[in-house]
Amino acid sequence: MAKATTIKEALVKWEEKTGEKASEATAVKLYGQIPPIEKMDASLSNLVNCEKLSLSTNCIEKIANLNGLKNLKILSLGRNNIKNLNGLEAVGDTLEELWISYNLIEKLKGIHVMKKLKVLYMSNNLVKEWGEFLKLADLPSLVDLVFVGNPLEEKYSTEGNWLEEATKRLPKLKKLDGVQLCSDQEPLNHVHPVLLQKSNSGLRCVFRIIVMLEKCTTTKGTE
Repeated sequence: MAKATTIKEALVKWEEKTGEKASEATAVKLYGQIPPIEKMDASLSNLVNCEKLSLSTNCIEKIANLNGLKNLKILSLGRNNIKNLNGLEAVGDTLEELWISYNLIEKLKGIHVMKKLKVLYMSNNLVKEWGEFLKLADLPSLVDLVFVGNPLEEKYSTEGNWLEEATKRLPKLKKLDGVQLCSDQEPLNHVHPVLLQKSNSGLRCVFRIIVMLEKCTTTKGTE
């Protein structure tokens, strides 16, 4: 079996390909390495100016060694073997977007540290309980969530009330699974209504943005 690619080796290849210095770059793409990366090692500490780090489509099992990335805003870890969110506390003060779809995450312990997180793409994981989903309410800035493909979503979508149940628990969301959520006071002329739901707080307009869900759940996870 081929030896895994290290972060250091991946950075060398990236520098040769782009002509940039990793220590100076604001965006670094290490996705889809062959052989795949298995560990987020200490070489990541060199990325002191990095604002967007892409490590998707590898075989990473643990989030680690992000302490040196003091400017990180976007972290892409889709299509790995990650089982929990330990390690994110290192970027809790700066991270605004986490793309972590197609992993093995069942529990959301530790997610509360990301106080600036606005966007969370975590489709096709293993979350099955409302108790875990409710931990997302600890994210004061979260407005865009993709959760499709988790057992919890699949169960309630089958029953026809996923949107209602999820937004009841996360009322500050503006977008859920690619569906724009608008109050009835917001302007309507830029979207096409597909569904009107009545809730306890009055009439809520729900609109389908004309984008493929695959773009939300996979395309961004491959960067």
